Amino acid sequence: MSFSAPFIKRPVATSLLALSITLTGMIAFRFLPVASLPLVDLSAIQVSAALPGASPENMASSVATPLEKQFSHIAGITSMSSKNSLGVTSIRLTFDMSRDVDGAARDVEAAINAARSYLPSNLPVNPTYRKIDSARAPVLVLNLRSKTAASGVLYDTASSIIQQKISQINGVGQVTILGGSLPAVRIDLNPQQLSHYGLGLQDVASVISAQNANRPKGQISDENTITDITANDQISKARDYAPLVVASKDHSVVRLKDIATISDSVENVRSVAYVNGKESVSLLVYCSPGANVISTVDEIKRQLPSIRSSIPSNQQLLVTGDLTTTIRASVKDVEAALVLSIGLVVFVVFLFLRNARATLIPGVAVTASVIGTFAVMYLCGYTLDNLSLMALAISTGFVVDDAIVVMENTVRLMEMGVPPMAAALRGSHETGPTVLSMSLSLIAAFIPILFMGEIPGRLFHEFAVTLAVSIAISMVVSLTLHADDVCLRPSIGKGSRARTPLSLQ
Repeated sequence: MSFSAPFIKRPVATSLLALSITLTGMIAFRFLPVASLPLVDLSAIQVSAALPGASPENMASSVATPLEKQFSHIAGITSMSSKNSLGVTSIRLTFDMSRDVDGAARDVEAAINAARSYLPSNLPVNPTYRKIDSARAPVLVLNLRSKTAASGVLYDTASSIIQQKISQINGVGQVTILGGSLPAVRIDLNPQQLSHYGLGLQDVASVISAQNANRPKGQISDENTITDITANDQISKARDYAPLVVASKDHSVVRLKDIATISDSVENVRSVAYVNGKESVSLLVYCSPGANVISTVDEIKRQLPSIRSSIPSNQQLLVTGDLTTTIRASVKDVEAALVLSIGLVVFVVFLFLRNARATLIPGVAVTASVIGTFAVMYLCGYTLDNLSLMALAISTGFVVDDAIVVMENTVRLMEMGVPPMAAALRGSHETGPTVLSMSLSLIAAFIPILFMGEIPGRLFHEFAVTLAVSIAISMVVSLTLHADDVCLRPSIGKGSRARTPLSLQ
């Protein structure tokens, strides 16, 4: 007895099987993430550190070098490069493709902690790291601008309000702020005045540090009450720095305003962004791995009115870049090509079979194979991207072969006068090995792609698996669903001259 015989004898159960495959795929389709390319873990980590005001040379010697020495002890690193600019160091670590990036990230974190004692003591925060993937591009670019507010105020609003609110949205992995810096006070010392009073840079730095110390002030108490002294020694405006006493000379005091020019500014005056020629602050929004790019961007845009209401009225938050525009267009085009290819396949089958009800079986087989593949894609953690959808579009030409072979043989036997049930049994028995060999040979053709190394192999891994799965589902559907051929008998013989019946012996 052939593999198809039990399904031929139970057409209702076979129809329910095909329906279940289709429904499972339709449900999985709604939960599949959407992206431009497959989410590929590149085994690369980016480490960033900031020390406002430090020159590139100082960043290289005091920040990058200690970190690189600790990173050199991590196993599996194939390359390490660093880029140092004013106040910023960026180190890129590339690992062997066989190295688990999560384990590498833990080693990087341990190396950063080990290097902390060798880093400058005035480093504001510990160096940060993030994993890099193939789809690591900002999905949304926002710009904050104002006609009256300074860039430091804009940056403070972006970092304290907008960044925090967007980071809490489901699907957002990271929000990076560019084109500005936090407010700061800049003190430009006059070398001639310093020399006149016999002062050095360290003397001024010590006074400024002492005035900004945030230390306990003590308490005031009596027999019944204890009150904390909560005065804040930290100062943040230029006008508060001007009267600071730096030294005492000849019964007179030297104040900071006597030897320096003090102004309210920002930490990094060389970081700026422009939109339509106007100074602004940019926010780059990145999706977390595996998140649905389109739904994440839609949720951000839905919450933008609430975010705008929480910032000062003299500041404007604009959307200046949207990656989903091209993703939506490309995915829509590929989906249209997929539907068109299925329609053309069914139309060509109809031209040769010349029977609408007979064409229904290959049409259902192709549709069920493509839609059922979505369920396997969801289980494998794949995304709806250009490569996976292209694989499904290509698969329509492959998956229809199985259904056509089985269906055409069954129709041929029925036109010769063989009873429907017998034609289905005999047709499946004759074409079953052929369908199996065709499907396995097609699947075997894509096996080498699974063993490709480096980035191309990982990118096309999803393509190969998606195509192979659709062919496998097509094989199963073709060998089972044609049990409904029995129902086609009343219409196949109409309008055509019956051929000489064949013996089943």
